[in-house]
Amino acid sequence: MPDILQNICKVKRGEVQNRKNIISMSEMISRAKDGLAVRDFTAALKACRQKGKYGLIAEIKKASPSKGVIRSNFNPMAIAKAYEAGGAACLSVLTDKPFFQGADEFLIDARNATHLPVLRKDFMLDPFQIYESRSLGADCVLLIMAALSDNQAISLEALAHELGMSVLVEVHNAIELDRTAKLSSPLIGINNRNLKTLKVDINTTIELSKSIGPNKLLISESGLFSPDDLAQMSDVGANCFLIGESLMSQEDVEEATLRLLNTKKPIVDEEKLCRN
Repeated sequence: MPDILQNICKVKRGEVQNRKNIISMSEMISRAKDGLAVRDFTAALKACRQKGKYGLIAEIKKASPSKGVIRSNFNPMAIAKAYEAGGAACLSVLTDKPFFQGADEFLIDARNATHLPVLRKDFMLDPFQIYESRSLGADCVLLIMAALSDNQAISLEALAHELGMSVLVEVHNAIELDRTAKLSSPLIGINNRNLKTLKVDINTTIELSKSIGPNKLLISESGLFSPDDLAQMSDVGANCFLIGESLMSQEDVEEATLRLLNTKKPIVDEEKLCRN
């Protein structure tokens, strides 16, 4: 396990234990089963592909270990609405607090503000977190293969699917990609960021895309900033993207999202609205 990821996971295990000390597993299971109806995350992305459109998972992220605070003017509900208006297919919300200044409340607020399916972006290591994710309203969870054994990944994926959630399986190299053959989720995210050095290389998607099966939906993550970047990824079969930093750093998030997807903001006829 890479050094930085190892440190994050060590802290996360302690955090999960603390949460278990506050809320019992039986109580969390009950909360999960009483959660909001699931929005189909996978279907939203597949619909984009079928229509020949980009499927954008727009990320709500206040800070990161590599960049520090990305957006000081941080309002998850407003950002979620801007992403939806800008054409995002899904949302991703950071809930990790120690390293990303995230919070569970950010996910709840973002989901309540839109009709989009939401990914809980966190470091899933324990079944408790899967139940917790569903109780918060998450429609999808992230499984990072570099942080999990095969048995852990299989078990956590099965539980998430049992609860009706989608699973985004994240890899960074060929070995991790090969391991995903034991999983059933069609969503494969290729992280262009090396979690050991935090350096980004979009050639990671280009190389690994050659080994993606036809029944998988390829999602490129990190290091994507322009329509040209998206076009380059689309050329190798990745027409879905998880993008946060390049959008969160812009003052007008809606406009930045529209620009990234190479679309235009609808022109509103104010006089017509007044007449109606």
